[in-house]
Amino acid sequence: MVDRIVIDRLGQHGDGITDGADGPIYVPGTLPGETVEVDAVPGHPDRRRLINVQQSSAQRIEPICRHFGICGGCAIQHLSEDPYRSWKRELVVTALSQAGINVAVAPLMDAHGDGRRRVVFHARWGGHGVLQVGYSAARAHHIVPIDRCPILAKDLDGAVKAAWAIAETLDVVRKPLDIQFTATDQGLDVDIRGTGTLTAPTMAALATVAQRHNFARLTRHGELIAQMRTPSLRMGTATVALPPGVFLQATTLGEMTLSRHVGDFCNGADRIADLFAGVGTFALQLAPRARVFAFDEDESAIAAIERAAASAPGLKPLHAERRNLFKSPLSAAELNRFDAVVFDPPRQGAQMQSREIAASRVPTVVAVSCSPGTFARDMRLLVDGGYRLLSVIPVDQFRYSAHVEIIAHLQK
Repeated sequence: MVDRIVIDRLGQHGDGITDGADGPIYVPGTLPGETVEVDAVPGHPDRRRLINVQQSSAQRIEPICRHFGICGGCAIQHLSEDPYRSWKRELVVTALSQAGINVAVAPLMDAHGDGRRRVVFHARWGGHGVLQVGYSAARAHHIVPIDRCPILAKDLDGAVKAAWAIAETLDVVRKPLDIQFTATDQGLDVDIRGTGTLTAPTMAALATVAQRHNFARLTRHGELIAQMRTPSLRMGTATVALPPGVFLQATTLGEMTLSRHVGDFCNGADRIADLFAGVGTFALQLAPRARVFAFDEDESAIAAIERAAASAPGLKPLHAERRNLFKSPLSAAELNRFDAVVFDPPRQGAQMQSREIAASRVPTVVAVSCSPGTFARDMRLLVDGGYRLLSVIPVDQFRYSAHVEIIAHLQK
């Protein structure tokens, strides 16, 4: 049954929302003020599928990608720039307000730059034995095959074709695949996940694909298949040899923007703890001016920091230690040794670690987050522990998505 409704507001995931008799109704691809025709989504009484926009918003623009609305990657390519920036900033404002924190939030900083430098493509066998390589469909389990993606950095231009070549090579395996590409200074670093045990001929065929597409390295669940060059990235004066499938900030400009603010907020600190340090994105750029103590659960990431620091010129002593900060956070007593603490946890935030920071005497804290909800929760703990929240800056390195990076400066 087709209904006509008017969209009232934009939700936190980029869906248009109107209020029905039984609660909010969500309509992807719509904007506030629009009159739209929709029909039901089976199994989802609070959702509707957009059929037609009868009266468009003045803020509606043409999406940059023909897959938008079908592919599940981007949420909001159809909104013009100024309201888009306001909506994304408001995600942070709302989360803080819901946590009872009233603080000025800076305007959104654009950090898309050249585009995403990391991407995961999915490969599945669809109906009638047809191979599909691309992104997961919006709110569905099938794959949307793609031949290009306009939000990726130019260094990933060859990634789509290479993903298809890998999937075709693994035809006999017939397993669902995830294929991760990372753009590095030496070329594409590729990790395949989801395959069963591979035969020697299949491994050889994959090595041929790696050579033909000029990969720097090809691995399977981190296990080396072929390597032509050691994938690495520059971080300050250091060169970091990257472990397979390692976490990095989504864009090069995003990393530079966050690192610059971290450095500014830590100015004058002599001893800095970098928690959830990864491969040293912040630690290695702080090390020329302060003693840095980096902590992370990932053993390969800690080893990468140590190797990079050992060969980089002009660094002060940098200590890197493997530690699960979720199960064993640095205690308040341990933290009191430092002049500043930087923490950049995964999406689930750092609740236990935040409690210890809140109980400490560390004068400067810099928080980096990719989740407004858990960021606000952790900020509430720090504020309740006596910290003043001086600055909150939303950073947009996830353009067209409902994700936003945040950096905050606190002092006690």
